[in-house]
Amino acid sequence: MAADSVVLLSLVEEFVSGLQDSKAKDTATGIKDGQFTILQLVEALGLSLTSSQPQTRARGVQLLSEVLQYCYEDLTEREVEVLICFYENRLKDHYVVIPPLLQGLRALTKCTVLPPGSAVSMLRSLFQDIHVQSLMLAERSCVYNMLINLMETREAELKGLGADFVFGFIQSMDGERDPRNLLLAFQIANNIIRRGYNLGTFTEELFEVTSCYFPIDFTPPPNDPHGITKEELIEALRAILTGTPKFAEFLLPLIIEKLDSDIQSSKLDSLQTLTACVSQYEHKDLAEFLEGLWASLRREVFQTSSERIESAGLAALTALTSCLSRSVLNSDSEDSLGIFLDLVLKDCKHHLCEPDLKLVWPSAKLLQAACSASSRASPILTAAVMPLLTEQYNNTTQCSHRRTLLEVIQRFIQSVKTSQSAENEENVFLPFRQSLCSLVFSALSETNSSLQITATSVLTLLAQQTGLLLDSDVELAVDHLIRLLLTEEDEKVSLAVVECAGTLAELHPAAFITKLIPRLKKEMFSGPIEQDSNREAPELQSRHAVPQWCLSALAAVSTQPSVVQESTSVLLELLSAAHTGAVSLSVEEVVMACRSLQRIAEQIQDTEETGRCFHDIIIPRLLSLALQAALQGEGSSGRRSPLVEEAVLSAMVSVISTSCSRLQPILAAQTASRTVSLFLDGDVSFLPDNSFPSHIQLLKKPQGDSWSQSQMVCLLMGCVCSLPRSVAVPHVDQLLSQLEDMSCTCSHPLSYTSAAKCFAGLVNKRPQGDSLDSLIQRMMKRVCSELDSASSPVRTQAFTLMIWVAKALLLRYHPLSTELTDKLFSLLDDTNLGPMAAEGISLLMSDSVDVLNRGCHADVRILYRQRFFSENSAKLVQGFSAASQEKKPNYLKALSNIVNKLPKQVQVTELPALLMLLLEALSCPDQGVQLSTLSCLEPVLMDPPPALIQQLEALVSRLLALICSPAMNVRTASLRCIHALSRFPIHEILPFRARVLQAVACALDDKKRLVRREAVQARGEWFLVGSPGGR
Repeated sequence: MAADSVVLLSLVEEFVSGLQDSKAKDTATGIKDGQFTILQLVEALGLSLTSSQPQTRARGVQLLSEVLQYCYEDLTEREVEVLICFYENRLKDHYVVIPPLLQGLRALTKCTVLPPGSAVSMLRSLFQDIHVQSLMLAERSCVYNMLINLMETREAELKGLGADFVFGFIQSMDGERDPRNLLLAFQIANNIIRRGYNLGTFTEELFEVTSCYFPIDFTPPPNDPHGITKEELIEALRAILTGTPKFAEFLLPLIIEKLDSDIQSSKLDSLQTLTACVSQYEHKDLAEFLEGLWASLRREVFQTSSERIESAGLAALTALTSCLSRSVLNSDSEDSLGIFLDLVLKDCKHHLCEPDLKLVWPSAKLLQAACSASSRASPILTAAVMPLLTEQYNNTTQCSHRRTLLEVIQRFIQSVKTSQSAENEENVFLPFRQSLCSLVFSALSETNSSLQITATSVLTLLAQQTGLLLDSDVELAVDHLIRLLLTEEDEKVSLAVVECAGTLAELHPAAFITKLIPRLKKEMFSGPIEQDSNREAPELQSRHAVPQWCLSALAAVSTQPSVVQESTSVLLELLSAAHTGAVSLSVEEVVMACRSLQRIAEQIQDTEETGRCFHDIIIPRLLSLALQAALQGEGSSGRRSPLVEEAVLSAMVSVISTSCSRLQPILAAQTASRTVSLFLDGDVSFLPDNSFPSHIQLLKKPQGDSWSQSQMVCLLMGCVCSLPRSVAVPHVDQLLSQLEDMSCTCSHPLSYTSAAKCFAGLVNKRPQGDSLDSLIQRMMKRVCSELDSASSPVRTQAFTLMIWVAKALLLRYHPLSTELTDKLFSLLDDTNLGPMAAEGISLLMSDSVDVLNRGCHADVRILYRQRFFSENSAKLVQGFSAASQEKKPNYLKALSNIVNKLPKQVQVTELPALLMLLLEALSCPDQGVQLSTLSCLEPVLMDPPPALIQQLEALVSRLLALICSPAMNVRTASLRCIHALSRFPIHEILPFRARVLQAVACALDDKKRLVRREAVQARGEWFLVGSPGGR
């Protein structure tokens, strides 16, 4: 025991006299280990704590306080009581002793065994003996942290102090300027307000001591290690000012005063604070300040030049009106809401009647902001404003004024829509229903396109509100929409009409089934427009425009199952008529019809009813039409059906793929079974118009030029490759075998490519196992034998199959994908297939539209591109080094295609290792390689690695040479890279300044504006390099 005492005395002596601060931690360790107690430490410090030298006493207290920082959790209640008594008595000591005293008290406030009454005792001593604002920053922070700690653990005791605690805090905070301490002080003030402390007679004083910082004007220093932002301070202070209605009589005049400021940030902060506070206030808190608040808000909206301040002012008006709307009316109470809305109407209403409409928008915005606040405010304002607007609209003849008034009405309807709190409330526009409908239909009849577009928006809003459109109004609206669709030449109007029709059809499908769809069908099936002498001149528009907007409208209105059945029937009839020649449609128009079907498949809900429609009608009908066209194409030497064109078949694939990917499992399985039986067995029993030959063999090698039948395999791909992975494809082994045969023997590009893609799509979803491995190995053996034979006539077909299967396996991380990609890299040295192999790598890294994507439920793993790059980049570099000079471009193009598809973050990390190859790629004559490489280099040049700076000579030379490239995209990209080079260290790029300026000057006269713009920007930056006042 004596030995421990000696050790303790030695530690104290070394800390106090030897000034060895590390001994505090050693002492704390001894106490934690039970070597001695905290009271023994106090006894050992006796001579130091009673010394006549203030510095010695300060060191003694500092040792005790630092030990407490480590050991406060291990103290007993008796020890804490003794220590608190000691620290309280010492608060009257010399000022140099105060900092360590406060540190010790802060540690004691963290103790969980504080004796009852000790918190009050500490705070009384603190408030009585310490003038906080005379302390240094760290000591003031100690005081605030003490208060926070005690408020968390001894709240009941502090509330027992009553208003004395609030007064003590006010004295402690008054005059604080450091933002770090202000955040702590604001936290304490917020706790006082939110947790129900008794403010007593010090409500105004607490407001004054905090509101003196409003609005916050603080700019953090650069590289501030504390990370305190102006926004943090604003939010903390706002929480205080808006925390209690007791501050209303002080805060609202302050906000009105600050809104007169010329400082934009001050105005914005004041408006946002007003918005926040009125949500906490009651109407009686606002009553005497309504006129002043309204005057300030009106001024900010009428005169402001800042959109942010205008938006904040309107938000404040909405919040203010909402607060007043919460007032409960009694027989003896004043209607605060009515009084305030009278003020608003008095100052805004007359501007709506001015002929020049100069102030109509600011006034309308104010009225709309108030209108959107509540269901109590909206009837009052709409009753006062709507008759004026409709009268003004009817009295003016200028289209621009009419459009403005109609836009104001539109905003009013939108604002009322947001204020309605219950669906069963009576719509405030019901009294004006007839006048609004007349006004909209009148605008739709005008010739001004802007007015028509606005009218369609208003019509949409009217349809979305209950009871504003009767059945007769809907039918009249549909008539107007049909007329505009068929006669309007402005694309913007047509687009607005289509969008409006889509919304109305969802709410009122019957009118569109009986009126719009039959009328559009008649129009699309009619002869050329020019032959109809009864049409008026405005209707004599191009033959292409009518089907385009008719088809768009058919797709847009098809959201309800009842409409879908009618619209898809029309589209299928149109395709059938195009096939038979009954209607003369171009290939582009047939493609548009298919795209409309695809859009319908995308937007409808996945219900059994809609699924049945596609399963029973649309998919069989499309297959039937395509098969008819294929058979006709083989047997007829006359007119060829547009349905055999590749563009049309690709559009059909999108329809079938989208439909099958969204089918419910049972229907998806039935569709797969039907389609597979059609292509394997020639089973046409489920097809409509069943007049086909009995022995159809769609997957057999076509004889002669009968490609129109073999290319139908793309429709098989669209069906079976888009099904969910849970749906089993029947006879899949036989199907894969025939697809492999077709892809390796057929000579028609679309046929063998579609067969390869279908094979790959099925392989991607095939379950892992020996069956899949043997299938792939068999396919690889066949493909490799064809590829290794230079005289083989089907090398291209074999390569196509290999690249698509490689992609299918790469996406799912199959181990055999490596063998296929190695074979692909070996083909880069092939004289005939080398360029194709380099381009094929781009296919591996790109997203496929019609197969092997997530929309088709393919097995796509994350980060597969990065994995492919990390596994194969070294192989490409080695191959490039070993390749002959004429084969090197293939490797450069392959590398460029890989890197260009990587995410930018990965490019920046990986490119330095490949820099030499990329510089070589810039010299490659292939413009695609050049452009791809430039797009890879540009983000790296923003933050250049050292390896790039070392190759600056080669980089600058190659970039300057590309300025004269015949390809505009290459010239533009090279100039952007040269621009980025100007940000390199000046001592590195200064030697190139003259060369760059001379070369870029030539691009200033380029015939393309985009190239000239990039040249001006790059040359301007390079002029500043090394110049006085420049970089």
